[in-house]
Amino acid sequence: MSKKNKSELEDILPGEEANETATPETDQEEIKDLEESVSEEERLREELSAEKDKFLRLFAEFENYKKRTSKERMDLFKTAGQEVMVALLPVLDDFDRAMAEMAKLEDKEMFKGVELINNKLRETLKSKGLEQIEVKQGDTFDAEVHDAITQIPAPNKKLKGKIIDVVEKGFRLGDRIIRHPKVVVGN
Repeated sequence: MSKKNKSELEDILPGEEANETATPETDQEEIKDLEESVSEEERLREELSAEKDKFLRLFAEFENYKKRTSKERMDLFKTAGQEVMVALLPVLDDFDRAMAEMAKLEDKEMFKGVELINNKLRETLKSKGLEQIEVKQGDTFDAEVHDAITQIPAPNKKLKGKIIDVVEKGFRLGDRIIRHPKVVVGN
């Protein structure tokens, strides 16, 4: 029994001793009742403490859940249009081929019109997070970024292990690469 509980018992007992009807048996019963009420109070305090702990753990778990779902939602928004962007990449490739062929023609006005449409499409996609991965001849090959489709003997020693040609452009949407640039590497 704690000191506090004993002092409560002592505070009650002296006042009861003055009572003329008090007997040792009634004193024992009162002490027993007081001890039971004190032990019940301790039990209730322990239950309260356990419930508080349970509540805090549940609250912390909920906060973690909110943070995780918020992060997942932000990632989803960043790449929500990924399927549409991937579907438009062949259209961009076709525009590049068309622009190269139209540059050979003598009709410069038609070339300017198609060039304006091409630029508008690229700017719109860029505003949605699509950006081209810049790769040029002589860059160091990086397997994380580039997709080597073949290796050929390097025309000179400087191009050994370097990119010799870019067959297909690569694109990234936000931080994620949605199409790796296809390159030819010198060996």
